[in-house]
Amino acid sequence: MKFCSHCGELVVRKVPNGDNRERFVCESCDTVHYQNPRVITGCIAAFEDQVLLARRAINPRAGYWTLPAGFLENGETASAGAARETLEEAKAAVEIIDLYAVFSLPHISQMYCFYRATLPEPKFAAGEESTEVALFRESDVPWEELAFPVIRDTLQFYFEDRSRGRFEMRARDIVIDPAELRKRRL
Repeated sequence: MKFCSHCGELVVRKVPNGDNRERFVCESCDTVHYQNPRVITGCIAAFEDQVLLARRAINPRAGYWTLPAGFLENGETASAGAARETLEEAKAAVEIIDLYAVFSLPHISQMYCFYRATLPEPKFAAGEESTEVALFRESDVPWEELAFPVIRDTLQFYFEDRSRGRFEMRARDIVIDPAELRKRRL
């Protein structure tokens, strides 16, 4: 951030009075610009014994499979966002059951919320951000072609819980050491 969205003057990075971390601050109008994590919301849309996956048409990880998910919009509930993302990416109307899995990824300032949902009819198609959409039984999931670790974890939790006949809310913090992050970026 270079300029204040309130008055247009240059901002500096400093710890504001009464705070404990650096923020972008406008020294002209004293506006503090907070930057907070992004929320990604999506669905595990099930039809009978299958789950709906979409092959990504966009980066990151274009060509890999994912659960339909995307950024939560302002003024939208997380469950409504999950249903909207499923409709946009997979042209599938779902019925939300409940919040199922929450992942916190502070190293990329993101939080993922996945909802269990039913797909009342096997009607779906690729949206603008997908090249292909399909239903998969557990044995047919392309595990080596999943876009992100949180997708793999969510699906593994789901299939474990389904086999037990009891779904429980899952939560996980995925913390990566800063030194490991630097190695990955090299």
